[in-house]
Amino acid sequence: MSHRLPPLSALRAFEAAARLGRMTAAADELSVTPGAISRQVRQLEQHLGVALFDGSKARPTLTPAAHVLQPVLTNAFAHIADAVREVSDPSRGPLDVACFSTFTVKWLIPRLFDFQAQHPGIEVRLRTTDADTGAGRMHGDLAITAEEATGARDANKERLFPEHLGPVLSPELAQRLALHQPADLAAPALAPLRLHTRTRRNAWTMWGAATGTTVPLPPPSQTGPEFEHYYFTLEAAVRGLGIAVSPWHLVMDDVQAGRLVAPLGFVASGYDYVVRRRTSGPLPRLDVFCDWLLAQAAATPAPPGWQQLD
Repeated sequence: MSHRLPPLSALRAFEAAARLGRMTAAADELSVTPGAISRQVRQLEQHLGVALFDGSKARPTLTPAAHVLQPVLTNAFAHIADAVREVSDPSRGPLDVACFSTFTVKWLIPRLFDFQAQHPGIEVRLRTTDADTGAGRMHGDLAITAEEATGARDANKERLFPEHLGPVLSPELAQRLALHQPADLAAPALAPLRLHTRTRRNAWTMWGAATGTTVPLPPPSQTGPEFEHYYFTLEAAVRGLGIAVSPWHLVMDDVQAGRLVAPLGFVASGYDYVVRRRTSGPLPRLDVFCDWLLAQAAATPAPPGWQQLD
C-alpha cells in the first residue's frame, strides 16, 4: 500500500523545531537558515491542512496536532538513524538480544553488569520471547534459545551449555518430604505439590524420562498449580508452595544461596542452550558479546549430583 507522505525535509524541519522549541535552534541543528525552517514548516502545514505552531515567532507553542505528530516523528527519525548507523558502520549501534524471559531474569541480567563494566561503549538491548527463536525467525542481532542437542554444526550457532533438569523446593518443604530417590516424586500423593509452567508443560515428563522414572499424569483436578512463566513457578517453590522441575542455570543462584534445595540433583535433558547470530560475518561488537557469553557459560558451576543420576 502506498502512502502520500509530506516531503521528508518538511517533516525533519518540523520535528527539530517542535522538539527544540525554537526555529533558530532547529536551524542550527540541521545546518540551515531559520527562514528555511519556517518555509518547511509552512509547507508541512499546507500539506496537512492544520496549524502546527501557535504564538509568536519568538515563542512558538505547539498545537494539539503538533503534540500528536512530534513524538511519532522523533521516534521514527531515531529508528532511521539507528538503521543507517548499523549498515554504514557495523562496529557501532546497539545490540538487539532476544532470549527466554526467565533466562533473561535469572541468568543474563545478573551477569550483564560485568559486560557493561568491561565494554561501556556497547549498548545491549534485551527483548524476551517464549516462542521459537530458530534461524528462520531471527529479528535481531542475536538470540539465546534451547534446542535439541544434535551435534550438527552451524556457522551461525555457538553452544553455551547443556541443559540439566532437577526438582527444587524450599528447605522447609524438603525437610518435611525427605526425598531420597527420583521414584519418591512419582507418588500420587505428591501430585498436588508438583508445580507446572505453561511454557514448558513437559518438564516433569522430561525429567522422569532422563532419570528412568515414570511420573504419572494425574487428572487435572489433582495436579499442582500451573504458572505462566518459569520465574513465577520458581518463586512459588522458594515460598514453599510445591516442587518445581527446573534447569540448573535458572536456579543455580537460589540453590547456592540456600533459598532452594535440590535433594535429587540434576540430569541432562538432551537440550543445549545455544547462541544464534544473525550473521556469521565479522561484526566486532557482536563478536565481543558472544565471546563474553561463552566465557560466562564456561564459568557456570556444574550442577550438583547429576553425575550420580546419569
